[in-house]
Amino acid sequence: IMSGIGVVAIEVYFPKSYVDQEDLEAYNKVSKGKYTIGLGQKKMAFANDREDVNSIAMTVLHNLVENNEINWADIGRLEVGTETLIDKSKSCKTWLMDLFKESGNHDIEGITSINACYGGTNALFNTLNWMESKAWDGRYGVVVCTDLAVYEPGPARVTGGAGAIAILIGPNASLVIETDTRCTFMDNQYDFYKPDPTSEYPTVNGSLSQISYLNALDKVYSGVKSKSIKVGRERISSTVTDYFCFHTPYSKLVEKAFMRLCWNDILDGSLVPSENLRSIIEENEFNYDNVKVQKQLASEIKELWKQK
Repeated sequence: IMSGIGVVAIEVYFPKSYVDQEDLEAYNKVSKGKYTIGLGQKKMAFANDREDVNSIAMTVLHNLVENNEINWADIGRLEVGTETLIDKSKSCKTWLMDLFKESGNHDIEGITSINACYGGTNALFNTLNWMESKAWDGRYGVVVCTDLAVYEPGPARVTGGAGAIAILIGPNASLVIETDTRCTFMDNQYDFYKPDPTSEYPTVNGSLSQISYLNALDKVYSGVKSKSIKVGRERISSTVTDYFCFHTPYSKLVEKAFMRLCWNDILDGSLVPSENLRSIIEENEFNYDNVKVQKQLASEIKELWKQK
């Protein structure tokens, strides 16, 4: 197994067209700050009639390879993660193969992982698995995550957007990924799904989606903590970790997620609360949903949030 495998380079692409969320507040006749402060949203990108999910994936892949002066023939795996489909059978990856024709490189493993939100993560895991297997031939792997998130008119529309990211995976990486401590949580929930093939709009249960997000976070954080100790590494906590990267349905949910990690750290002794917070927690019988508990916890971790 080659050591030092991880992220060699990253390229990000957003369509140049966007809606300012302050303008959207005025258009929807909602209170000022509901989207920008309440949800933490600033601008929402969207694709015009000259772009689609495949074209923005091609753009970001082209930029990754050209900007990092990578030979197209040196890529041995390409996997796409998306939930936006133009065709129900033809993989998004096949469109990207047009970029490899001039190099004559068609020996490229991988396909499109289709799943809401998790498709890109799974594409990354598959690529890392390939590099740690006997099938790896020494070439780079590339992961492309691409999506056009469009919601029907209503409260969820402001959390939409459009963009693509391409990740170059290889040895001697700037960001090494420790595959022996990753943890997965899988469950069957109907918080977000697309049952109507004639519509691009998903069916969304916002409150269930947030509950599912935080529940999954609890489980994987606990799992990563225990696996890290099991392989002899330092105990993971919000205080010893340099930075956290979260899936971001909307910005405020990331703040809630980080607060949830700190709560888990308090429960297992990784983070020592102030006497005031400890008193409030005990008075409310360790009820995380208590408003007083959350308000005091948010206040105490404010600086930690800015650091991480």
